[in-house]
Amino acid sequence: MSSYTTISPDKLSKLIGTANMPALIDVRTAEDFAADQRLIPGAVRRNHEDAAGWGEEFSGRAAIVVCLRGQKLAQGTAAWLRHLHVSAEALEGGFEGWKAAKLPLVPAAKLPARDAQGRTVWVTRARPKVDRIACPWLIRRFVDPNAVFLFVTPAEVLGVSERFNAAPFDVENVFWSHRGELCTFDVMIEEFGLATPPLLRLATMVRGADTGRLDLSPEAPGLLAASLGLSRMFDDDLEQLEAGMTLYDAFYRWCRDATGETHNWPTNKAKS
Repeated sequence: MSSYTTISPDKLSKLIGTANMPALIDVRTAEDFAADQRLIPGAVRRNHEDAAGWGEEFSGRAAIVVCLRGQKLAQGTAAWLRHLHVSAEALEGGFEGWKAAKLPLVPAAKLPARDAQGRTVWVTRARPKVDRIACPWLIRRFVDPNAVFLFVTPAEVLGVSERFNAAPFDVENVFWSHRGELCTFDVMIEEFGLATPPLLRLATMVRGADTGRLDLSPEAPGLLAASLGLSRMFDDDLEQLEAGMTLYDAFYRWCRDATGETHNWPTNKAKS
């Protein structure tokens, strides 16, 4: 049974992918990480020995700490963080418990190099519609919550990628792009090991809206309409992205929690 200083893998799995996700901090030793170089979705790596130093960046926030088995490293780091005014819990069973439950894990080797602030940086074409909002949502919610997105003119994407060490996506002839009938969102789900039923359902909606195959999903026309509406509401791509995050949060929660729920207008009773 969980205490107020621990959280179960099942409870954590319901937080991942939502706007309410606490900071997730992986403090496995270098040796333990080398043995399995995957991360719980959204986790950042930190050295437990330096918790008193880096812990301040999480002050006033909630955090969940992960070590190999949920014992001394996670418990001790979480205790240090609470001392620094972080509402910190340790993951029960640690990384091994999460893996034993067959929950998603992101291969660290798939992540782009991080900048000096520890963020992944991505670049794509300006004036996003569907894929170029869906992919940043996926990255922020499941891969790197602090990811930076640069929107530039199409002709400059690869040049900006080279000069600013940013990973290009949703342009031709790059790794993170369409493959056959799959859109970039599909590719990211596959490459990042995130092929859960809710995300696969959402991916079908995104693919249908992004590629004009609206018959793929009954919800695809609605997603397309909402996406095009957002693109008309905002001149600033980053403001559009922030609004789109809420849109995809809602679609994801429907895919995960509410697909079976229906609402019918009450039948009018005959007057007596």
